[in-house]
Amino acid sequence: MAYKPTIGLEIHAELKTNSKMFCSCKNDPDEKRPNYNICPVCTAQPGTLPVANEEAIKMVIKTGLALNCTVSENSKFDRKNYFYPDLPKGYQISQYDQPLCQGGFLEITGRRIRITRIHLEEDTGSLMHPEGADYSLVNLNRAGIPLMELVTEPDITSGKEAREFAEELQLIFRYLGVSDADMEKGQMRVEVNISISKAKKLGTKVEIKNLNSFKVVEKAIDFEIARQEEVLESGEKVVQETRGWHDKKEITFSQREKEEAHDYRYFPEPDLPPMHFGKDYIEKIKATVPELPERKRERFKKEYGLDSAPVEFFVANKDLSEYFEKVVSEFEEWTKEEEKGQAHIKASKLAANYLISDVKGLLGDKNFVETEFKITPENFAEFIKMIYKGEISSKIAKMVLADIFNNGSDPSTFVDENNLRQMSDDSELEKIVKDVAAKNTKAVDDYKKGKAASLQFLAGQVMAATKGRANPETVQKLLKNILK
Repeated sequence: MAYKPTIGLEIHAELKTNSKMFCSCKNDPDEKRPNYNICPVCTAQPGTLPVANEEAIKMVIKTGLALNCTVSENSKFDRKNYFYPDLPKGYQISQYDQPLCQGGFLEITGRRIRITRIHLEEDTGSLMHPEGADYSLVNLNRAGIPLMELVTEPDITSGKEAREFAEELQLIFRYLGVSDADMEKGQMRVEVNISISKAKKLGTKVEIKNLNSFKVVEKAIDFEIARQEEVLESGEKVVQETRGWHDKKEITFSQREKEEAHDYRYFPEPDLPPMHFGKDYIEKIKATVPELPERKRERFKKEYGLDSAPVEFFVANKDLSEYFEKVVSEFEEWTKEEEKGQAHIKASKLAANYLISDVKGLLGDKNFVETEFKITPENFAEFIKMIYKGEISSKIAKMVLADIFNNGSDPSTFVDENNLRQMSDDSELEKIVKDVAAKNTKAVDDYKKGKAASLQFLAGQVMAATKGRANPETVQKLLKNILK
């Protein structure tokens, strides 16, 4: 009988507020100067008092509503007592028995992962360990930043599923605008609780702390499952402990015995009043929840006929997906008369292809920002229309796109000024085809002997003679007729 893994996640996300959780200091994760965004409150000077950041509270409630949670009508803050060099007060203001949100879920590939709770607390500072030094330095810029913690039920069964859950959650945080959730910057951190057992009774739980990438989440879980299996098969017992992840060795390692809740000596925060949220207050926040990734996936497939790959690209690139929809909205007038809606889907697919491949290629490593992007949605729609209606060839389209990308010019004007529209006069094109055939008698003879590649050569010569303005299909057709 195989061991069954039981996995739960604790995910922390720094909230995207202007100020810290309990003071007016700037919340700036990009601040490089140490101990710059600090004040007597977040450095815990004697006699200071905290004031709760309502915007952070609203963000947690908004997240809970998006994840099908019940929002607590009554909630409060608690003191979580522990000592660490970057914890100025010697305790952390957190939430214990009355979190803001409880009992939600998120579906991943058809499976429902239950969410136990989402609560709000303050972040700690950070430690710097100079190489070769026998001391550490404390930077309190991060101390007091609003930190949202989401805890799942132990419903996850593999490293792959945990990774998919965390990736989807990051997308949701970004869609809600509550956190950038950049794992490289420490704005989102994943901790794993994992046990294995062959029986119904759960095994001994081990926690893996501070996993800083989705790939590492999956690797750490897979390694820990194998490690615990090896321990149990050797007749030993798994120890309840906190473990870390060693990036270079790709193994987990023991850090300390796991603390229990009573070790933190929780008690209600005396300096902050309890909170009460009426139904009207919650409904106003609920009205701000936008379309979420899963709903967007369904809609993009249905409305625009896109396959899974482009849909996932647009879901992951929210700003570019919004630009795409502005472009597609410009198709309504000229596509409604064609093919009972099929023209709109074909044009939408064409726009998606150019945005995902060509535009992304032109952007390179830069992120898409519409305010900095020189092509207006109207001009991009006009560009796609010209390709769709066969007014410009795919080769010319790349030239046009490069110009409007760099200069923000009108595509129709650029095409007309440079005489780039596809030739519409077949008689004129037929003359060019005959001229090319007359100048390339060897290729003509080779084609008649059965060498199909010669036809492509001749077609290339025609395209060169017309500077790419000829319709490739028409060129092939005319060549075959003439070569008979």
